[in-house]
Amino acid sequence: MFSQIINLLKLRIGVVMMLTALVAMAVTPGQPASALDMAVLAFAILAAAGSAGAFNQYFEVELDRRVPRTSTRPFVTGYFKKGPMWLAIILLLLVVGVGSAALMLNLSAAFYIFLGAFFYAIVYTVWLKRRSWTNIVIGGASGSFAVLAGAAVVDPEIGPVAIMLALVLFLWTPSHFWSLAIAKSKDYERTGIPMLPVVIGNYRCAQVVLVNTLMLVAISILPFFYGMSWIYLAAAAGGGGFFIYHNILMLRDPSPRVAMKSFFASLLQLVLLLVGAVTDVLLLG
Repeated sequence: MFSQIINLLKLRIGVVMMLTALVAMAVTPGQPASALDMAVLAFAILAAAGSAGAFNQYFEVELDRRVPRTSTRPFVTGYFKKGPMWLAIILLLLVVGVGSAALMLNLSAAFYIFLGAFFYAIVYTVWLKRRSWTNIVIGGASGSFAVLAGAAVVDPEIGPVAIMLALVLFLWTPSHFWSLAIAKSKDYERTGIPMLPVVIGNYRCAQVVLVNTLMLVAISILPFFYGMSWIYLAAAAGGGGFFIYHNILMLRDPSPRVAMKSFFASLLQLVLLLVGAVTDVLLLG
């Protein structure tokens, strides 16, 4: 049961969003957040992201059934029976997440948390995924809103470092997901979903990924010029360089095997960036 709930709520995505929000909270200048604030933010992000993830699976049962990677999701297998009760649970989870942030943090943080869930559940899942290759670009803004939510807990007037980190998440999502989409392009082609590799081919998509990642790394370095130290700079440059290297390998050979390596390189890049930001604050803040 527990593993099925984790699958349904897409908690892996929720955890990434939660961590980016907590890091943004940590690096935002101002009165340090309390342990209670951090706990409420973490819960609110997980609840709202889980609500969006569950709605995504509720809405896409027929698509998920046709793709090996998603064919074991609980609505597909029948472990959870799709019905109005689940829509009520999903909505309640969103209300609890956003409501807890509004009551115990501030309205700005709650608004950004709501926008993160809305962009993933409605903008990406309902409006764009089946219609446009821009689906993951615009829908990926949900991660950026998590960053802004974390910063807003400390200071509702969002500062430059938080804005840059939000842009990093905005650019990271396409490079991350398009690497996976290249590896799984046949699945998307079979279902008629216009992911970028399906629209323009794997090689040209790899070119776009490289350009996008170069912009991502350039912006990820900018917080160094706004108060972050060499610790952050080393993490951003090191992780970014590693990701760029794997993008270049994918450009030379846009095969599923190499594309998956680029996908995992994106995860390492993000982890190094977040660890570097937190370490910077703990040691030198």
